Amino acid sequence: MALVCKDLVVEYSRGGYIVRPIDGLDVEISNGQLVLLLGASGCGKTTLLSVLAAILRPRDGSVRLDDIEVTGLQGSALADYRQRKVGIVFQTFNLIPSLTASENVQVPLRAAGVGRRRARERADELLAHVALGDRRKHRPAELSGGQQQRVAIARALALDPPLLLADEPTAHLDYIQIEGVLQLLRQIADEGRVVVVATHDERIMPLADNIVGLSPRPQEHGDVTKVQLSAGQILFQQGDPSDLVYVVEEGEIELVRLRADGSEELLARVEPGRYFGELGPMFGIRRSATARATTQSHLLGLPLREFRNRFRGQKVSDLIAQAQ
Repeated sequence: MALVCKDLVVEYSRGGYIVRPIDGLDVEISNGQLVLLLGASGCGKTTLLSVLAAILRPRDGSVRLDDIEVTGLQGSALADYRQRKVGIVFQTFNLIPSLTASENVQVPLRAAGVGRRRARERADELLAHVALGDRRKHRPAELSGGQQQRVAIARALALDPPLLLADEPTAHLDYIQIEGVLQLLRQIADEGRVVVVATHDERIMPLADNIVGLSPRPQEHGDVTKVQLSAGQILFQQGDPSDLVYVVEEGEIELVRLRADGSEELLARVEPGRYFGELGPMFGIRRSATARATTQSHLLGLPLREFRNRFRGQKVSDLIAQAQ
């Protein structure tokens, strides 16, 4: 097994609130596999790439690449991992405008101490590998979006890393350019590397060996669930995956949001006849607050389709206002 994530938890503070985009994630990826991190914006795709690249340290859990415990790296070992074990392809390419394609690919080689002549030879080899051998003297402004992305991929491969990470690599490309970049990423994986691609573009799915879904899937179908809670009991916590919409039949539910300083902000109290928690399933996002009973409470948990049927005719703005 080449890349293994175990019980991975990432938590940070933003806007004074606690955000946990990754919570207890387990992933195993073998050499030669192309894996997609699939999900909507804000679901944690780029965050997970940052952890795999050892740019961001998780709160809990481990990441291993072969025999390297990535989350425990420090000092020179950490610098060596970032430089030689992982290559990153950014969605905005991040090429240096004043340098040619060859010179852009040479940048990590020269930074690693490779001589000028060998760096130029290696860069030209890689550009030929990504079908840009005849564009090696062109600057980024003289290249199409797809060609710039190919230069970025060549640069990421400069030091022959076993792990390649790509963040939304098709975001700025037209359908003709996308085809070439996807074929290249598949080829790079087939050469024996681990390739992890973060995307919201489901068109890439047929090329993948495995898919890690980071956005909660709406539960359109299923049975209505009856829930009983005692006072103080938590129904779901901030950051949990979203599944059902809840209607209060008896009792009261308070919605609270955890602040970075450990305190709680009261958002709403939901009384009998009202519902809450519909935005997560509707938009495929995690719970943005914790739901807790203040008294003995009886709830109905509704799959998304059942919720729509019961509240048909209400405007979406009314639904949102009612939950708030």
